[in-house]
Amino acid sequence: MTRLIIWRHGNTDWNAAGRVQGQTDVPLNDLGREQARTAAPVLAALRPDAIVASDLRRAADTAATLAALTGLPVRTDARLRERHFGQWQGLALTEVAERFPDEYARWRAGDPDPGAGIESLDDLGKRLGAAFQEAADLAAGGTVVITTHGGGARQGVGHLLGWNHAVLRSVGSLANCHWTELRHDDVRGWHLRAHNVGLITQPALTDAV
Repeated sequence: MTRLIIWRHGNTDWNAAGRVQGQTDVPLNDLGREQARTAAPVLAALRPDAIVASDLRRAADTAATLAALTGLPVRTDARLRERHFGQWQGLALTEVAERFPDEYARWRAGDPDPGAGIESLDDLGKRLGAAFQEAADLAAGGTVVITTHGGGARQGVGHLLGWNHAVLRSVGSLANCHWTELRHDDVRGWHLRAHNVGLITQPALTDAV
């Protein structure tokens, strides 16, 4: 049985401020670094066989805390980046609501392709799902930790599980430095074992930030 641990990065100043990060390369803040250091021993106890991370610093640096405990290298994969938020990247959500009221309303309503240059949920799910599967193939029958981003994590998980957008909207967001656990066997394929697992930290505000 193969196990995937899909781990969201630690907190950033943009997370705290409600600013849209998307694929902007924002570093961890002090809280985020502490979250990663606190969570890493819990994940190390799962005895991972491989670690794969988004190449954005907030994810790669989160993964590095686990690598320091396990001695495993961190493989980076640009496909594990967060959803690209087009014209919204760098804006506070309050600014987005003012400047892009129609697109913002569609996004809030769950439109998978709301406009403003935002990557569609279908494209996001396929991109992350393919990266998740290739990461799993690195240690078939073992455990792989993937460090990625909130929105991307949910859509990639949905792609592997075959869940549609309506189902995924009912799944809560990952808090910073929390994780989802998937397992795969030859009979059942991919299945969900746990979601939003982690230590008590700041709540997840939204996938976008």
